[in-house]
Amino acid sequence: MTELLPAAVLWDMDGTLVDTEPYWLAAEKELVASFGGVWTHEDGLALVGSGLDHSASVLRGRGVQLPEHEIIDWLTDRVQSSIEHAVPWRPGALDLLRSVRDAGIPTALVTMSISRMARHVASMLPFDGFDLVLAGDEVSHSKPHPEPYLHAARALGVSPLDCVAIEDSVTGLAAAVDSGAVAIGVPLHSPLTEGRGYTIWPTLAGKTVADLGDLFTSSRAGAAEPDAEHTDTEKAGAA
Repeated sequence: MTELLPAAVLWDMDGTLVDTEPYWLAAEKELVASFGGVWTHEDGLALVGSGLDHSASVLRGRGVQLPEHEIIDWLTDRVQSSIEHAVPWRPGALDLLRSVRDAGIPTALVTMSISRMARHVASMLPFDGFDLVLAGDEVSHSKPHPEPYLHAARALGVSPLDCVAIEDSVTGLAAAVDSGAVAIGVPLHSPLTEGRGYTIWPTLAGKTVADLGDLFTSSRAGAAEPDAEHTDTEKAGAA
């Protein structure tokens, strides 16, 4: 079988490229506490992968008496300040991203963080990592809707069916799978179970563009094979 390479690799940011989730959890807890409420670790995990507009709505429901846009700005400021002290790149992420770039494959950062945060993180890479940065405030529908991935593929001039998307959350994987991309789940703070339409990699450490090519090739070969049960039924009907 001839190995295929994806036309583009689409990356989630929080939890996939960088482990910022503890920063978000701490910011949410601080904000809710400032209004006299309690925010638990489990509360924060329930928002992993969601758009910030949804998160802000949930926080308002927990007593944060601020407009949604002010909540989003407050949280973003806190997390961005934390990143200034230390960028928590996920294991293997930079090496894999560099491998993809060296192979000349287009890349996009597809995140539900707002654009100033996304561009700030992208600017801290030690090399030019992305052809496109697409943030949550630049799409009409947040993940788990497939729009962010569909939009990114279209902007790169490729079909989403020819892309690989890398995610860390159930919400993000739902968006990636529904877009038609070959989806990889790299679990972190939220557990992932094997599911139809995506592959779990326990870590990106040691992964290269060749591994992406192997997965993309096998996934597309599998998609091209007829369903055995369906084929047998057709044969029976023809007989």
